[in-house]
Amino acid sequence: MAEDFTDEDYHDYWYGDDVATFGDRLAAARDYAGLSQEDFSKRLGVKLSTVRGWEDDLNEPRANKLQMMSGLLNVSVVWLLTGEGDGVEAAPGEEDHHDPDLGGLLVEIRGIRVQMKNNLDQLARLEKKLRLKVKEANTDD
Repeated sequence: MAEDFTDEDYHDYWYGDDVATFGDRLAAARDYAGLSQEDFSKRLGVKLSTVRGWEDDLNEPRANKLQMMSGLLNVSVVWLLTGEGDGVEAAPGEEDHHDPDLGGLLVEIRGIRVQMKNNLDQLARLEKKLRLKVKEANTDD
């Protein structure tokens, strides 16, 4: 499986919706740009506590600030929101290199996580159908 692991897979693992939040991606892009939270807040014209709230996922920025962030950090708005598209190059603690064996494991784990989520979604749908059938059976009596 490690042979199939690409840099894009690695990037998507760390910054995609399955692992990272908006705040995680914002903090990573800000760090990658070499900006402190204070510098970043000044450039955006917001309070430091506002930036901290965004990075801690306590608040969400308005669209105009999101657009400004995107330009300032040189990442796409879509990447900030979802982890897809143009974002930072390296994952946390990794510059431009990674151990392909570890990367393969991460991709495999992510695949299992996706499969488990799909199974949980299917289980929820079946449970809903069962509840409806039980409710129908009880009303027929």
